[in-house]
Amino acid sequence: MGKSLPVLNFPFLGDKLESLQQQISKFISPTSPSAAPNDGRTVDDFKPYLVALNLTKRCNLKCDHCYLDATTKAGGGSDELSTEECFRLIDQIAEVNKGCLLVITGGEPLVRPDILDIARHAVGLGFIVVFGTNGMLINDRMAKTLVEIGVMGVGISIDSLDPDKHDKFRGVPGAFASALAGIEACKRNGLQFQVHFSAQPMNYQELPAVVEWAHTLGARVLNVFFMVCTGRGEELTDITPQQYEEVLGYLVDCQDQYKDMLVRARCAPHFKRLAYEKDPNSPLTKATGYMGGGCLAGTNYARVTPNGELTPCPYMPLSAGNVRETSFVDLWERSDVFNSFRYPQLKGKCGDCEYTDICGGCRARPYVDHGDWLDEDQWCLYTPKGGDKIKVAFNTPEETDIAWDEASALRLSRIPYFLRAMVKKGVERHARETGIAMITVELMEELRKKRFGNDAPVFNFDMRGKD
Repeated sequence: MGKSLPVLNFPFLGDKLESLQQQISKFISPTSPSAAPNDGRTVDDFKPYLVALNLTKRCNLKCDHCYLDATTKAGGGSDELSTEECFRLIDQIAEVNKGCLLVITGGEPLVRPDILDIARHAVGLGFIVVFGTNGMLINDRMAKTLVEIGVMGVGISIDSLDPDKHDKFRGVPGAFASALAGIEACKRNGLQFQVHFSAQPMNYQELPAVVEWAHTLGARVLNVFFMVCTGRGEELTDITPQQYEEVLGYLVDCQDQYKDMLVRARCAPHFKRLAYEKDPNSPLTKATGYMGGGCLAGTNYARVTPNGELTPCPYMPLSAGNVRETSFVDLWERSDVFNSFRYPQLKGKCGDCEYTDICGGCRARPYVDHGDWLDEDQWCLYTPKGGDKIKVAFNTPEETDIAWDEASALRLSRIPYFLRAMVKKGVERHARETGIAMITVELMEELRKKRFGNDAPVFNFDMRGKD
């Protein structure tokens, strides 16, 4: 407790007392801003879209794969960020991008006594807030409270449809039944939920059944996570690269079958390459403006640990600094660690690949394997074919002959930052093809229903805290 994360965490560094810059230079050659590629990227393309706030190590489970190596619920953490420190951190994130998605997680976030106050503060500033939870502590009262606060939804982890298998992996008898009870409480109280599934050797063949089950249950999203073996997960065996490719191919096809539920691969940027191979106009890739594609670590995604270390992603204990000592704004905008991800000099086949910009490989895997986060991702089976790099549709202003009325423009601004360019492009394309000169909220709603059915919107367009 109380120790900072190592800036680099691999054996051959030993006890050498080297500066951050010296350590980074082992793997990258710093470039001046003028050396950055003239590819249309601006500072807006490096805004955080997603920040994971791991605000406690406390947990009511003992999951085999936890990257935090979470302690017991009773253990807590004397070095965890205080309530006021969390408020200050959230205020600083708002200075960089108030439109990003904040994921409040842990450990198990709902065991932290002040967690609802922290969520309330974030919602009040206009953030889209979701919880990552095991679901066991969500009852009717908790679900109703989260709705009243303005929390967008919760992600609940399910590792197997076999209760015994799920419970064994989670380390506590009855975990599956309690997670299901939490999901039912969400449904009764109008709290949107998504299912999180971590693909592992023991469960990856269950995925088709899990997708169908989640859809029948009413999940808005199914996120399939591909583990990078860190924390307690260091002891586990990952699925093979061949299984990885098989599962990703299935997930690409899934989105066509389940139109009213988003099915996404997480921590698996190769998903974008497979989607593009199937359809170059796929809405799932950066090639068409979906900025959630590829590996977002350090470019549009960051994680804050319970004691305030800022890292590029949860699987990389590579600290850019501590938010107790340096503001989130300075760390995000000026960190040598984060800058190394933004105009990366990727090595091996990731550097040679034509899909570099829409995929880029997982940066955590080579880091965990041998410390070089810019090396090739060995879990990718694809062999680059050479030729031009596939271009990315960055968030640069475009000339358009389509107008948005005030209400529709306001609603567009409420859509999560990483989806906004894709939604804008799709709505304007429809308007152009059908001869509509002015986009309205009614048109947006019509297109939403065509895509997701007649249920409530996926995103909350309430105006509270948005001014």
